[in-house]
Amino acid sequence: MISAREWALAGGPDGSGRLAARAWAPAGVEPTWMAILVHGYGEHLGRYERVAEDLCAAGAVVYGADHRGHGRSSGERVLIDDYAGVVEDVHRVVTQARTAYRTLPLVMIGHSMGGLIATRYAQTHPDQVHALVLSGPVLGRWSTLEELAAAEEIPDAPIDTTTLSRDPEVGRAYVDDPLVWHGPFKRTTVRAMLTELERGNAAGSLGSLPLLWVHGHADALVPIADTKTGIEAVAGEDLTARIFPGARHEVFNETNRDEVLAEVTRFAHRFAV
Repeated sequence: MISAREWALAGGPDGSGRLAARAWAPAGVEPTWMAILVHGYGEHLGRYERVAEDLCAAGAVVYGADHRGHGRSSGERVLIDDYAGVVEDVHRVVTQARTAYRTLPLVMIGHSMGGLIATRYAQTHPDQVHALVLSGPVLGRWSTLEELAAAEEIPDAPIDTTTLSRDPEVGRAYVDDPLVWHGPFKRTTVRAMLTELERGNAAGSLGSLPLLWVHGHADALVPIADTKTGIEAVAGEDLTARIFPGARHEVFNETNRDEVLAEVTRFAHRFAV
């Protein structure tokens, strides 16, 4: 059994907004590690319900929140003027989690844009994280983002949902989800993400922090070649890379998701108490 709860956490600019926070815990069993989930652009933490349940089954207590301007959190939809603020929102989640679980090792798991945010969190709060998992992360550079920044007008074209997973139900659920953003990128957000990519590259190595990088070999949304430049910039002494043949962008929602989650939990169990 798994217990779950939701609440509003102060966040956003100057803490004036509200973040839709969630936590999952194995019922009747003391967790042996903590996972902080950091979701991607345009989506929300509710899409990670099954991931959270799998992590709980592997002994974790799981926390996370919808980013500002995403999901059920406050703010103009997908508008982010500085990702440093989003990193601090993640710190608010970590601080909240630490009121209940003060000593558990913390494994931060970031997907896509969330991979950039999680990496920047590890770079700016190195004393808070025991290990980092990055899934199809936007890191180093993202050629799509550079093209959007150079465009005279950002196209209002919906995402090709076949790039998400080989499972067609994942794409259908994405299209039907009212909490997913289905509109265009906002130029302010594009510029802010490019700036944060530069900051991450400049901050450099994560040192001795263990890092697991998982990526779909057939990821057409965030190409491996782009991400590899970022991994090379930030990876330290303990890097594990797992590239899954045939898998697309959302490896946690792929047809081989059990294999992917097993890789994540095996990595996390290195740090469990």
